[in-house]
Amino acid sequence: MTASEFIRKWKDVTLSERSACQQHFLDLCELFEHPKPVEVDKTGESFTFEKGTEKHGGGKGWADVWKKGFFGWEYKRKHADLLKAYDQLLKYHKEALENPPLLVVCDMNIIEIHTNFTGTPSKVYRITLEELTDSDKFDVVRSVFHDPEKLKPGVTREVVTQEAAKRIGEIAQRLRKRGEDPHEVALFLDRIVFCMFAEDIDLLQSGLFTKLLGKAKDAPDRFRKMAEQLFGAMATGGDFGMDEIRHFNGYLFIDPTVLGLDNNDIHLLLDAAKLDWSAVDPSIFGTLFERGLDPDKRSQLGAHYTSREDIETLVEPVVMDHLRRKWREKQGKIQIILDKINAKKKDGSRKLTPATIKKNRQKANGLVHDYLTHLSSVKVLDPACGSGNFLYVTLQKMKDLEKEICLWAEDNGLGSFIPLVHPRQLHGIEINPYAHDLAQMTVWIGYIQWMRANGYGLPNDPVLESLHGNFQNRDAILDLTDPENPKEPGWPDVDYIIGNPPFLGRSKLRLELGDHYLDHLFVLYRGRLPESSDLCCYWYEKARAEVARVPRLRAGLLATQGIRGGANRRVLERIDEVSQIFFAESDRPWILDGANVHVSMVGFGGSGSKVAVLDSQTVSRINPNLTSCADISKARPLTENKGICTRGSQKRGAFDVTFAEAWTWLSDSPNPGGLPNSDVVVPFWNGIDLTRRTRDIWVVDFSILGT
Repeated sequence: MTASEFIRKWKDVTLSERSACQQHFLDLCELFEHPKPVEVDKTGESFTFEKGTEKHGGGKGWADVWKKGFFGWEYKRKHADLLKAYDQLLKYHKEALENPPLLVVCDMNIIEIHTNFTGTPSKVYRITLEELTDSDKFDVVRSVFHDPEKLKPGVTREVVTQEAAKRIGEIAQRLRKRGEDPHEVALFLDRIVFCMFAEDIDLLQSGLFTKLLGKAKDAPDRFRKMAEQLFGAMATGGDFGMDEIRHFNGYLFIDPTVLGLDNNDIHLLLDAAKLDWSAVDPSIFGTLFERGLDPDKRSQLGAHYTSREDIETLVEPVVMDHLRRKWREKQGKIQIILDKINAKKKDGSRKLTPATIKKNRQKANGLVHDYLTHLSSVKVLDPACGSGNFLYVTLQKMKDLEKEICLWAEDNGLGSFIPLVHPRQLHGIEINPYAHDLAQMTVWIGYIQWMRANGYGLPNDPVLESLHGNFQNRDAILDLTDPENPKEPGWPDVDYIIGNPPFLGRSKLRLELGDHYLDHLFVLYRGRLPESSDLCCYWYEKARAEVARVPRLRAGLLATQGIRGGANRRVLERIDEVSQIFFAESDRPWILDGANVHVSMVGFGGSGSKVAVLDSQTVSRINPNLTSCADISKARPLTENKGICTRGSQKRGAFDVTFAEAWTWLSDSPNPGGLPNSDVVVPFWNGIDLTRRTRDIWVVDFSILGT
């Protein structure tokens, strides 16, 4: 069959979807010289019509055509809404269709191909029946059948995200150099970023903000006026020129202030708007964007960000494993009811009467509803939330679980359920004002992306809700609202605590935090933490106190790997006294501000877990030193060893000098004080110098003069 023959055959067909779809697909197989489903797969395990059509309780199948590793394909009648067909595929593509790289919808006049490759932006190819005579369009559809990789976008979500954050960061720098208030710059660019995202997912009319930039690219005053009008319309809903703007709610747009931009700024924004903002990855965008907004973090622009994989390593055992275990318990009870409903007598008839079946189905439906209600009430706190990446990933994974349950219930004839897990279940504490404001936008972008990518459409008005009550811009470990009366701040009542508190060693605490702050901190936590504890230990101690108060609460935090020993370990010993450490990564490679470091991850609480997992291995117990063998943290010094060894000297600053410099100083006449330089210029040796060739490192050591 040629393209022209195919077009002639199908151009005037008005048959219903059910009557025509399979013949249409078989003709496509002929057109693109591809075997038909029954010719290559007689069991329907990898290439079939009506994939998943048989469900408990009946109902429509998951896809009209499916080829494993290639595509899921959904048909609609001519001129039908293809978006609804696409939404249907989205709801099932991960679970039932094994996440194929292409999702295709077709009304026999239009073939719409949506790419679905992991880690890349989605790209849409829309090809009409008549366009099949175009060789390029023909090759696109041919690739659907023979080689989906040819349609894979060449850019990844990570690259798009990095480029987006970089460009907005450049504009932030330009505005600050002109004397604009850094926090006002951050809030203004938050609004700009959301507008770019909103237009790329059709929350704003397609291309509206980009067109605004284009019209005002050489007229800054015009841009200011138009942008203020747009922000005002987004705050409450209303008209912007000929366009009707949805109600986005005022938390982000209640202040319509537009900062003074010059022509170059607007041109930079126009370039940024041309990126695919729908593909931005919130799990890393927030951190990168924050570094561009915050003057104190400009040096970190090239630094590593916490990857989704790293975040999931903590979120999975602390939050998701527990939620899934609770669901499996509920699911087991539901399955018993379903087995009763589906039980049959020897003659094939139902064992239960229709009335009893209905009653049991209602009972099973109620159990599903109970768990989904519980899931939508779960509260999660990140007490050092930064730009919200831990909370975003947690929300996404909770939404995935919710969807899994909704589809399972529907497949088992228990009705349809509306997904209710929502950003309002998230709580964050963050002292940095740039990160605090950004965290809310990160969570909202992630939530809207998930709804759209899983076939649930876009939120109703108002699109956004204020999360200011949930996200608090304050210190999580010390309340100095009244400088003369410092207090320990409270944390919200939640079900799970997760996050990555700041690491800061004892030697740097006073320099970074100041005398006033540190002295009050030591007084407030005296008797609970040694003063030589790393800063992150204070978050652990606060979480420990919350678990002691509410034993069902589960907490999981990152820490410097030094938490396993010395004074830092005291907080884990206190945790071990009130709850179980059920999860730990004792020594995990990490990047902190661009430097290679090692961290530990610790999960605890939850009224005791039956299983403990240490470094991916199931163990009977995790000790405070994050081992599972004999608990050497309880070892005590032997009297017989007293005075045998000493810790030795430790450098506290970079006073290194080369051998050549040392030789010059030692050879010169005495210094102005009349003393020889050899009093303080001495060789520096450690184990490497003793066991290998000496490095010829010398140091200036004034501590010698005090001995």
